[in-house]
Amino acid sequence: MAKKDKILTRFQAIDRSLMTDFRPSIWTKFTKAINEFKLVEPGDSICVCISGGKDSMLMALLFKHLHAYSKFPFDVKYLVMNPGYNDINLQMIKNNLQTLEIPATIVETDIFDIANSTSQSPCYLCAKMRRGALYRIAKSWGCNKIALGHHYDDVIETTLMNMLNAGSFQTMLPKLHSDHYSGMDVIRPLYFVREADIIEFRKQNKLSFIQCACRFTENCAVCDNGGGGSQRAKTKALIRDLKGYYSPLVEKNIFRAAYNVNLDMVLGYKSGGKEYSFLDDFEEKGKKRDEALASSDIEEKAVAKAIAEHREWTIDETFLKEFGDKTK
Repeated sequence: MAKKDKILTRFQAIDRSLMTDFRPSIWTKFTKAINEFKLVEPGDSICVCISGGKDSMLMALLFKHLHAYSKFPFDVKYLVMNPGYNDINLQMIKNNLQTLEIPATIVETDIFDIANSTSQSPCYLCAKMRRGALYRIAKSWGCNKIALGHHYDDVIETTLMNMLNAGSFQTMLPKLHSDHYSGMDVIRPLYFVREADIIEFRKQNKLSFIQCACRFTENCAVCDNGGGGSQRAKTKALIRDLKGYYSPLVEKNIFRAAYNVNLDMVLGYKSGGKEYSFLDDFEEKGKKRDEALASSDIEEKAVAKAIAEHREWTIDETFLKEFGDKTK
């Protein structure tokens, strides 16, 4: 008698797809970031921050699997910090927590009320308060790291946005120290995961997530909000266009650029709050170069090579003779 296939629950089917169909594109890249950047270490207590969107929900599921099969002990807590979601958005988040069996704690705050009561940069204020709330809650839980759901595409978009909008070259790091909470780090485990693969995971498993929960766009739970009109949406479109008519390697090269910064070929940079200019050691480098050239035959070889490869120069001094004396 043939053995019957085990009927999987919805959660089991979704989890299995993560370890089979999406293992190369999502799970492997997730663990690559964790290992390469040492994002999770023995004894860590990690607060996985869930906004309710596709990225953070996927990250929570990945952490659930990682925690279950980790080779070393670490603790993980799942946080939904509710800044003031409307009922539709909040219920959608709860439905997804149920579907994915995420043991999350929901903490309600009044962040949206405060941010929307001001006309002075409400988006900046909201983002600042949300990040502060995450730190504060995580610290009260005894966590030493908070995990955010930024992915590969967020990284390259942020890099380009800083260049085009702020006139600076800086990227989104895979981990960094908190400026206001001691012993607290931010980690981004989806650093190598492409957004297109997250979207495909969502579609294949017939999942729906909130798009944007901002009070300015309250219908976001049911709309296909791509952030129309925002600088990030424009940057995303620009990268897509560049990939089409400039080079298919544009995304990869923007990402790799942050690995390959040559400080010898930039006008200036900042480190530790101090500004540096290429002029600071320009003369010193020139002297060292001249000393190195004087003690070698590099210059002679360069001249000999040029003479061998090129015909003799033809020199026209017509304009020098006509206008040379008039410039004095």
